Amino acid sequence: MPKATVRRAGNPWTLFVLFFFIIGITLIARHCYPNPFVVQQSRNQYWRRVPVRATRGIIQDTKGNALVISDTIPSFAVDPSLIKSQDIETLEQLVSLDLVQRIQAAIGTNNKFMWLNRRLDEEEAKRFQDTIKATKTRALFQVDEPYRKYANQALMSHVLGFCDNENKGQAGIELQWDNTLYSPPGQKVVVRRPGSQPASLFSSEPEHRVVTPTVTLTLDSRIQYVVEKHLFKAAIDDGAKWAAAVCMNPFTGEILAMASWPSYDPSDRRSITSPDVLQNIVISRAYEPGSTFKPIYMGIALERGWTTTDEIFYCPARLKVADGYIRESSNSNVGMGNIDTADLLIKSSNVGMAQIGLRAEKNVTYESLRALGFGVEPDIELPGASQGILPYPDNWRGITPANIAIGQGLAVTPLQLINAMAAVVNGGKLMSPYIVKEAVNSAGELVYKGEPKVMREVYTPETAEWIKSAMRRVVLEGTGRRAMTDLTDLAGKTGTAQVPEKGKYSLSRYVASFIGFWPYDDPKYLMLIVIGEPSTGRIYGGELAAPTFKSIVEEMAELEYYS
Repeated sequence: MPKATVRRAGNPWTLFVLFFFIIGITLIARHCYPNPFVVQQSRNQYWRRVPVRATRGIIQDTKGNALVISDTIPSFAVDPSLIKSQDIETLEQLVSLDLVQRIQAAIGTNNKFMWLNRRLDEEEAKRFQDTIKATKTRALFQVDEPYRKYANQALMSHVLGFCDNENKGQAGIELQWDNTLYSPPGQKVVVRRPGSQPASLFSSEPEHRVVTPTVTLTLDSRIQYVVEKHLFKAAIDDGAKWAAAVCMNPFTGEILAMASWPSYDPSDRRSITSPDVLQNIVISRAYEPGSTFKPIYMGIALERGWTTTDEIFYCPARLKVADGYIRESSNSNVGMGNIDTADLLIKSSNVGMAQIGLRAEKNVTYESLRALGFGVEPDIELPGASQGILPYPDNWRGITPANIAIGQGLAVTPLQLINAMAAVVNGGKLMSPYIVKEAVNSAGELVYKGEPKVMREVYTPETAEWIKSAMRRVVLEGTGRRAMTDLTDLAGKTGTAQVPEKGKYSLSRYVASFIGFWPYDDPKYLMLIVIGEPSTGRIYGGELAAPTFKSIVEEMAELEYYS
């Protein structure tokens, strides 16, 4: 009998392994090599990355007092893909009809994020928050944006500057040191949660950031406050169009205070009524300095041998020069008669100084003024510094050399003038002015350190000392008597300059100024006050700028006493 054939059934584990192999390959393919279209749709459905501006660093004064810090301020946004019919009614209560229509137009598109209102004050933000909470809408949500908080409002506004809505510097220190203060931005992830909870935001910041960037200024906020208070009062009381003040250490070049008027509040754009309000007058406005320029020119004349310290000048009421006249500032028909070299400064004689100007060599004068920083852009750590106007000597025709000697025919900035005067006060050395003490970036690196820097020697110590003694007599017996105070010994020089207008000098527009230093025997401070185009009748530096100078000096003395 034939033997029956026996069939062996297949191994059941083979099918089992094959099944799991297929499942595994599918899972790997889905997770490691997903369809790009599916991935994009998923991301758009559940989350969205929103770039955010980085938190900026701190700006502080020389004492370490914070002047500008970063804070957060509420803004509100909407996700059009989550908009429902009832949300439209809510939006109409919060924003303009035009914005509502644009949001409606975005429904059904790939747009998942639109701003509703940004940087709201506390009252307006609460209205948005209460509305979102009451309606329990998922489409509207809050975004806390960084913004700059100016601790003292308008104080130092022209120095500090301000930022735009993207947290980028637009003026002042904020602009000049933007790369140091501004760190690379992070991101916010908008996550949709199930249920009725609104979208939430999670932020990420750059990993390399280890410290808060810091820019430390040489300014002292206490001195700045005193200077601004008295300068602004004088400008307002006398109806001035503009005003400026700057105080510095004449031996180091450190700027201790820098003020311009009119002022503005960097945190309130409504205070910026015109582009002129943003101008830092100390570094950018060029004006004819008038008699405050005379000590500087006298130093050049003494160094070059165009006069001596004991020369006698005959000074009539006016002096015919080429096709014009040089007159004394008082416009008196009576001259000063015979006066010595010191009296040219003490009595502020235009006629006497003009006689020196006519002796001067034009090219030598030009180069000497350039060496003092006039006609040259100053090396200051702020944007917008002007080089002023110093005409080439080829254009010094007719009366121009005499005008230059009395502070006319050229234009200087307050910073240029005070820095040149510092060379008189410190014994002849022209310093490089600086306003930043140090700067540290977000990696903790010291990227800048301000230090005293001698640019060149422009006067001998003997010449500088003689000019200082003459400026002391200006306050004791000359045109600057109204600056004198019992609290300290000071020296200075007044200035009253006519404003050039259509090729002539105006008879109704003036600039009043006073520059001085104290204590006389050991100067620590040098300060310039300039009042531009006062309109109430007082025009002379001795009657307008000198008393303002005195008020500042006396209050600063109180600060030193109580500190």
